[in-house]
Amino acid sequence: MWLAHHDPGGYDRCVLVAGRQVCRRCLVLYPLAFLVLVVAQATGWSGPTQVMALVALPLPAVIEFVLEHRGVLQYSPSRQILVTIPLAVGLGAGFDRYLDRPGDVLFWSVVVAYTAVCLWSALAGRGE
Repeated sequence: MWLAHHDPGGYDRCVLVAGRQVCRRCLVLYPLAFLVLVVAQATGWSGPTQVMALVALPLPAVIEFVLEHRGVLQYSPSRQILVTIPLAVGLGAGFDRYLDRPGDVLFWSVVVAYTAVCLWSALAGRGE
């Protein structure tokens, strides 16, 4: 579990990189989010488009996570990557806001709200 937070039963959510299991979502999410952060810092991105990116772009990934954990959708690697790309852009926008204002209410509200929804979904499982 060096580069994957999944146990061996969840390795279908990973890819093999140099003989190590790496979480597929994390492999897309973090490099792209940090790239967006660098671009945002370099260009001074702020304002309504950044707010919309932070709030709206994670929604497809949150919805996909909830539906999968509620048993409505089966896991799909390609769908996971597809919804992770906008999530990464939104996360990068959030990282930018956080670096400029660590106590940013919007950033923390989005983090807490989306985390709560996903945590509820993961803990509730499929209702079985």
